[in-house]
Amino acid sequence: MRADPSRIVTARQMLAHLGLTPADLAAHPDSSGRTMPTLAEYLPRVAAAASPGTRRTYGTYWNRMSAALGHLRLDEVTASDIEALMRQVTATARSRRTGRQGRHAGEHVIAAARAVYRRAIADGYIALAASPAHRVAKPRRLPNPRRALTPSELQDINLVARTSGNDVILDALLLRLHTETACRRGGALALRMVDLDTRHCLVRLTEKGGTLRWQPITSTLANRFLEHAEARGAVLPADRLLRYRNGRPISSRRYDHLWKRIGKRLPWVAAHGISTHWLRHTTLTWVERHFGYGVARAYAGHTDRRGPATTTYIKADLHAVAEALAAMTGEPHPLAPTTAQTRAR
Repeated sequence: MRADPSRIVTARQMLAHLGLTPADLAAHPDSSGRTMPTLAEYLPRVAAAASPGTRRTYGTYWNRMSAALGHLRLDEVTASDIEALMRQVTATARSRRTGRQGRHAGEHVIAAARAVYRRAIADGYIALAASPAHRVAKPRRLPNPRRALTPSELQDINLVARTSGNDVILDALLLRLHTETACRRGGALALRMVDLDTRHCLVRLTEKGGTLRWQPITSTLANRFLEHAEARGAVLPADRLLRYRNGRPISSRRYDHLWKRIGKRLPWVAAHGISTHWLRHTTLTWVERHFGYGVARAYAGHTDRRGPATTTYIKADLHAVAEALAAMTGEPHPLAPTTAQTRAR
């Protein structure tokens, strides 16, 4: 709702009569005794209130905001300031194998700025209508290029992973984990010994948004996990499961090195920007084609409520996910019906 122009004129006349300007009002304490902080002063409070995942995603962009606009008060930052920063970040974004000409970086700038101003609105510093970040449109997302890999493509990727590199056992284990579970990288990196249930052939995945679920795996993978943990020093329940040969837990850098190596030997992998998330697409596409949307949704660990109301009535349980895994891998699972292996054939 736009302000009445006549009221704005009246307010300005009153301020002029009192010898004040709008800037004077913002610079002095309000009735609560607070002053309007600068962006640089306020950002540490935003970061302290954010989740670890949010800090990882937006931390770099908050630093860029602080460097470019930190001297301005929250109410002095304009939509043009934020849009100019978005253009700058987009133009200078680092070229990555899976990059999209900086569009994601530009989108993250707007999202990071909105996170700051949502906090400022919640803290009572500004009104929702006064947020400059919410007046800048995010760059339009391009169609997602990811698709399901063909069986021959997946076979070639696994062959390269098992026959090159300095730790083929670890790399083969990673690819098998993501192909069986369709988990994200964060879910794999967070796996601990306590998250492995070898009796029921399950792993407990902690993924984005703090979601937590038990995901079926084959007995073959469960046994490989035990061998891997024993050989690399994972003993205590809280010990990370996936480790280098020297016993250190792996980080996301292992994935970067893995796909870079595969891309050198399979040029089409580098050309298409294939990454671990393509394995998730591959598995979930197979499950959806053979077992339907409800099972694929559960297999993916999707718990959001967006979408048609029908999703309320087509929830699949752990046994349905185990059945799909058994059919996909050809290995029986203790939680799946005995007919699972023949259902999809």
